[in-house]
Amino acid sequence: MKSLLLKITLSTLLVLFNSCSSSDDTDIITSEERLMESEILLLLNEHRVSIGLNKLIELDIIKSQTKEHTNYMIAKDEISHDNFNDRSNYLKAKINLIGIGENVAKGNNSANSVVNGWLNSQGHKENIEGDYTHFNITAKKNKSNTWYYTNIFIKK
Repeated sequence: MKSLLLKITLSTLLVLFNSCSSSDDTDIITSEERLMESEILLLLNEHRVSIGLNKLIELDIIKSQTKEHTNYMIAKDEISHDNFNDRSNYLKAKINLIGIGENVAKGNNSANSVVNGWLNSQGHKENIEGDYTHFNITAKKNKSNTWYYTNIFIKK
């Protein structure tokens, strides 16, 4: 019930904030994308808590890197961890981090399906259940309405 109430509240807030956008198509975030991101972060934290781990805290600086990489994957029309060291080095230079991990995905049409896909993949599951303190995600559709996701976890 608490989760449903949070989703409804998030949905309402996302519709209110959707009018704020940039003139650059790569920077426009739709209410659908914001809702998808919020649901994924909620599901990741619900999973962590269900197995006795701490909730992760959203960190805005991570968002710049997830957004950039998601746009990169959309431009290439494939998922990858290309240039992960660049994202890692950027975050290391900006914040004092101890550890970092990344999950990417393509094509899942719901928060549940992307999170379940990651939980059914050993490496992705290790990141979700890893010794991290903060995270953020970008979920974005390409022009063909295919979803792309980049999720970065860090430990500060």
